[in-house]
Amino acid sequence: MRRLSRIEALQTDWMHTMEWEKLGVVWQPAGEAEWAHTHATLPVVDASRPGEWRVYVSTRDAAGKSRIARLRVDLAGLSENQPPQVIAFDPQPVLELGPAGSFDDSGVMPSWLVNNGAEQRLYYIGWNVVGTVPYRLSIGMAVSRDGGESFERYATGPLIDRSLDEPFFATAPCVLQDGGQWRMWYISCTGWQLIHDRWEPSYHVKYAESPDGIRWRITGRSCVEAAHGEAIGRPCVFRRGAGYGMFYSYRSTTDYRTRPQQAYRLGYAESNDGLEWTRRDDAVGISMGDAGWDAEMMEYCWVQQQGAETYLLYNGNGFGKSGFGISRLKQA
Repeated sequence: MRRLSRIEALQTDWMHTMEWEKLGVVWQPAGEAEWAHTHATLPVVDASRPGEWRVYVSTRDAAGKSRIARLRVDLAGLSENQPPQVIAFDPQPVLELGPAGSFDDSGVMPSWLVNNGAEQRLYYIGWNVVGTVPYRLSIGMAVSRDGGESFERYATGPLIDRSLDEPFFATAPCVLQDGGQWRMWYISCTGWQLIHDRWEPSYHVKYAESPDGIRWRITGRSCVEAAHGEAIGRPCVFRRGAGYGMFYSYRSTTDYRTRPQQAYRLGYAESNDGLEWTRRDDAVGISMGDAGWDAEMMEYCWVQQQGAETYLLYNGNGFGKSGFGISRLKQA
């Protein structure tokens, strides 16, 4: 008889508060490549190979431009309450910068991975540097047809960009094939404010649908709205019983780079249908450390089931500058 995962074990009690055991940092760049000078942001896991994960992260070069890196991670240490060991780092980026003038010529960052028959789809964030505000973000897709060994852009243009429905930017998609359709929860910018002489964005979680995972219908539906003076980032949606759970990051719109009490932390919401959500940030079951790599902020998490265990990968200080770490969900 198959043993229930810890997420599944919570399915009958939606008001249960989770509790996570921190296992430590998995990886932080240490000069592996010029294009991977700092950061390991937005961990995305491919768990299709026995005994190991392939973890995609966004690294930065000395100029601050992001590329997508891939690590091979051995899972043996997890049974001893240790973070998994990185056993290989791909010497070349999985995805390079886009051509000059394209939506991703200033940076690419992984956001979600979907196995779709004989191909893998890597939904990613494309960066542009613009003249008025610091940046513009869009949603792109790369495809692998060789089991994840290599990826190429689906198109030079983005899947979702600024438009009549998204006037500022759309980014950080979470994509599920669900009930015969493709569903996306993503970050929608609601506007920019000039704060302490710096333009700062506000954003929250919105929803889109697609028949094929490529051509998306922007519904305009807000799923998890930010409170006044708050921004909500990078949704991570998973099935939970007959409904859904969502982890995300949230922060203040002011002083979030310098004051830990206003910086990113992890939040949680629940839904019966994936459309109407109830925030339950008090149930997330994990908080910043007292010292060390995640004592100033926590953000950009990924939930990964491995056998009967459930793990949470996430970034810490400096938007991933301190690397990414891992926690295990404790038994209820």
